[in-house]
Amino acid sequence: MIKLFPGRRCVIALLAVLGSFTVVSAGHSWNDFHWARTHNPFTLKLGVNTPSWWHPYVIKTSVDWNQSEVLETEIVAGSTTSLACSPTSGRVEVCVDYYGTTGWLGIAQVWLSGSHIVQGTVKVNETYFHTPQYNSSAWRHLVMCQEVGHTLGLDHQDEAFANVNLGTCMDYTNDPDGSANGQLSNVSPNAHDYDQLSLIYAHLDGTTTVGNTTAARNLPPAMRQIAFATRAQWGKLIRTTDNGRTGVFELDFGGGFRVHTFVVFS
Repeated sequence: MIKLFPGRRCVIALLAVLGSFTVVSAGHSWNDFHWARTHNPFTLKLGVNTPSWWHPYVIKTSVDWNQSEVLETEIVAGSTTSLACSPTSGRVEVCVDYYGTTGWLGIAQVWLSGSHIVQGTVKVNETYFHTPQYNSSAWRHLVMCQEVGHTLGLDHQDEAFANVNLGTCMDYTNDPDGSANGQLSNVSPNAHDYDQLSLIYAHLDGTTTVGNTTAARNLPPAMRQIAFATRAQWGKLIRTTDNGRTGVFELDFGGGFRVHTFVVFS
């Protein structure tokens, strides 16, 4: 696999390796979904399937999430087309394309076996980022950071767009860089996000789905064949907030096998 940019931190705290760090209470995990792994920190590959002008946003997202003590992301060449954005077992495919007037800015999807993430995808709709409302670096940073955050197991800290910015990309907002109202910038994670990741990954598993190129073979065949590209394929709407501006969908295949789709609408 060809690396586009290095994703490893130069220094990893010894206490994090030993699992003996102190964690501040947090509370925005995505239903306790997580990548199975046998040690911390672990490295999750982000396959880049984006136009070149989106690379800086993917790089910043990777660098920002790499401040976590329990995980790091490694940017590698993508293994799908940006339009199809097919998943790859054991990693996350990050895609940007002109998906059309679908009504959504970004989507994060995870394929689950029980509570373990087997593979994930991020889709960012370039169509809307060429409109006056969203054509800014702040909106691009926020959406990319947030959708990747979902594939790590994080939910939002706040889901009301009109609320005061919390200073994290896991917070919905109408003013991502905070410039309009003198607020905090919501283009990167904050300490609360890193604390939540430490809670999510405080325990170890007996097996790993991270980098596991065969894990997806154990998924039901239908779960591997559906494209999950349209709302009709996302399954049941299980949660919506802020007058329908966000949505979480679930397609349940039985036996603990599910696909969850996190959507931010335009």
